[in-house]
Amino acid sequence: MAKKFYIATDHAGYALKAFVKDVVTTLGHEIVDLGPDSADRVDYPDYARKCAEAVLADEGSFGILICGTGIGISIAANKIQGIRAALCHDHYTAKLTRLHNDANILCFGERVVGKGVIIDMIEAFAETEFEGGRHAGRVAKIEAGCSFGSNLG
Repeated sequence: MAKKFYIATDHAGYALKAFVKDVVTTLGHEIVDLGPDSADRVDYPDYARKCAEAVLADEGSFGILICGTGIGISIAANKIQGIRAALCHDHYTAKLTRLHNDANILCFGERVVGKGVIIDMIEAFAETEFEGGRHAGRVAKIEAGCSFGSNLG
């Protein structure tokens, strides 16, 4: 089943964006580019927010975020309530984050993973559905804000 993806990067992920867009469309999915439009320096939190807000506004859609390592952009996206952005490095992590975490944004680093791995991750992420069951309660806790209090020690 075809899915809709929103993609955004920062300057350190920009060089991979055209390649990723081609992969997504070749796999039969739709992709919407949220920027940036050049490799000029930008702040990844701005683009993480754009992608997260687009995913939340378009029920059933997904996102792809890319920066140099994937770390900063995934942290920024996860600050948005309702987003479960997963930093992945291979097929297994991309598949399991959909299966167990119902992730709605795939994140990775341009400086960390190669093109062959990216193809495999996007395919696994797009083809895997959330398993639900025992994982649904955990996702609900994430959505509730993981309020554990301040008395952890």
